[in-house]
Amino acid sequence: MQSPALPLSYVTIEGPIGVGKTSLVELLTERFEGVKLLEDVNNPFLADFYKDRPGTAFQTQLYFLLSRFKQQQDLLQKGLFDRLVVADYAFQKDRVFAYLNLTDDELGLYNKLYDLLEPQVRTPDLVVYLVADVETCMERIKRRQRPMERNISEDYLTELIDAYHHFYHYYDRSPLLVVDTRHIDFVHRSEDLEDLIARISKPIHGTEFYTPVR
Repeated sequence: MQSPALPLSYVTIEGPIGVGKTSLVELLTERFEGVKLLEDVNNPFLADFYKDRPGTAFQTQLYFLLSRFKQQQDLLQKGLFDRLVVADYAFQKDRVFAYLNLTDDELGLYNKLYDLLEPQVRTPDLVVYLVADVETCMERIKRRQRPMERNISEDYLTELIDAYHHFYHYYDRSPLLVVDTRHIDFVHRSEDLEDLIARISKPIHGTEFYTPVR
């Protein structure tokens, strides 16, 4: 039996590395027969960036920015926003990583390019912002064992989580649902997934918070 359609056409799942974005995208697109939009993890500069090699931050950031923009344009040209699209990133959050990782000179050049591209990107109907503490994210990163993520430090992840909190504290481009994922497991516990889907299906105005009661 097919699930009732979500009253949305474009949802982005956001949050720091290891919080469970891609897993939730997979579950939602499978349930609602939607289109998944995953960022390009084959960024050729990413592994060296995690190893803290000089110069790779700027290369990594530009690759992600242009790759994400092309993905967005491809969706528009193919008319796929007529179906439910679920992405594991919000285009606007690209600046979170840019401000965290780039030098002032690099950031100046990056911002010129970003300001040209961002107005051409569709704003999501809803952003679902998954949050967790550093310990939870590190445990999930270790569990999935992606080779390029082995060099991620707790210090970097702490900085990243703080940058995300700052960005989404001021975010007002679309409705925002903040989901505390520390004590839920929507991958392995069907009741957790069902509760979260029920919350996403309800109207959300401004910024709202979802903290499951177990």
